[in-house]
Amino acid sequence: MSRCILVVGAGKSTSYLLDYLLDKTREEHLKIIIADKNPEGVPEKLHNHPDTQVIRLDISDHKARSAQVAQADIVISMLPPSLHLEVAKDCLEAGKNLITASYISEGMRQLDAAVREKGLVFMNEIGLDPGIDHMSAMQVIDRIKASGGRMLLFESFTGGLVAPQSDNNLWNYKFTWNPRNVVIAGQGGTAKFIQEGTYKYIPYHKLFRRTEFLEIEGYGAFEAYANRDSLSYRKAYGLEDTLTLYRGTMRRIGFSRAWNIFVQLGMTDDSYRIENSKGMSYREFTNLFLPYSPTDSVELKLRHYLKIDQDDNLWGKLLELHIFDKGRKIKIADGSPAQILQEILEQSWTLEPEDRDMIVMYHKFGYELGGERFQLDSNMVVLGESVRHTAMAKTVGLPVGIATLLILNGQITTPGVQIPIHREVYEPVLKALESYDIRFREYQVPYLGYNPDAVGN
Repeated sequence: MSRCILVVGAGKSTSYLLDYLLDKTREEHLKIIIADKNPEGVPEKLHNHPDTQVIRLDISDHKARSAQVAQADIVISMLPPSLHLEVAKDCLEAGKNLITASYISEGMRQLDAAVREKGLVFMNEIGLDPGIDHMSAMQVIDRIKASGGRMLLFESFTGGLVAPQSDNNLWNYKFTWNPRNVVIAGQGGTAKFIQEGTYKYIPYHKLFRRTEFLEIEGYGAFEAYANRDSLSYRKAYGLEDTLTLYRGTMRRIGFSRAWNIFVQLGMTDDSYRIENSKGMSYREFTNLFLPYSPTDSVELKLRHYLKIDQDDNLWGKLLELHIFDKGRKIKIADGSPAQILQEILEQSWTLEPEDRDMIVMYHKFGYELGGERFQLDSNMVVLGESVRHTAMAKTVGLPVGIATLLILNGQITTPGVQIPIHREVYEPVLKALESYDIRFREYQVPYLGYNPDAVGN
């Protein structure tokens, strides 16, 4: 008898997930129901497969949504994060396990007691970041602790970038995930972390000028800027006494300095609307953020305002985005600066059919063992296969699919609203991912942490 998996949402991140489940239908006796508001966007092979059913579903239709959840054996929500909670409530009412790749919201967290009481598994943050970062980190942290080591330092960085063969613009960057999240990254709070026992804070307007540099053999140099709250996983990871805890986002070197131009101009602001933005030229939009001058050009005003020399490579990056063009017009009506900037960037940073993306992840583990201090670094690089089968979709979708079958088959049973930080979850998922060439390389390096003879920490 077939077991029914309901997948709610069939966007860009689901290509590998759906292919994975499709490959398992006969072996695992599965029926896959794919529910989306735009089913015509689902690949034809899924419409025609004997073990799948593609349906149209308006997520705001409570009756239709709850009916689909009720007939499923397990539910995967690949919806935008703000929409998971309604599906979660349906799962709780119907007694169904739930998997999402998104951060646990406060509303989801409040369901924990009821989920535990019913013995259900609500697995969240089981994608890439969050997801693979949790599992790969906890695997090493638990190993170090089991050997008698004491954790001193943990740093973790992730980046969604273009593959080297598609690295064909001055920014060394294109959108491989939600463009809006890139444009508003770092907003809404000060970045905070702990470094050698001292709390550190970086306000948004300084965030992109405080970077750390990393090297991955075979792929060159990268930079990383701090995530908003590096301390939120301190308890979950069991790192309450760790001297350094830092999480960041990776980009190619030079990106952050150039992106800081938009931050300083105010173009990433999402808190207000620009009236009559539709039909405005890119040049007029840029000029909105510069001082008035009866004689100076927009280009000259921007260079003077931000002290950019004409031969600075930053200037070439700005020209490449056409932000001074009179002929290019904004299509969005009454958009916020961030929304308009996103529209402009999408014209230059959208993946072309021949482009491929790349995921990079880098961990640093500092620990004390037997009176000595050691450091273990590990990294992962995954390259995309096509514009549809991206590295991002692979590293988000495969952990979701693998965890779904582990839960469905009773191999993950610990109940509650949770993230994948327990051995019961990370060991089988990481092992399965290796067969899809998603694996970490580990190597010992000199410990780069606290020097007790140094001053000014």
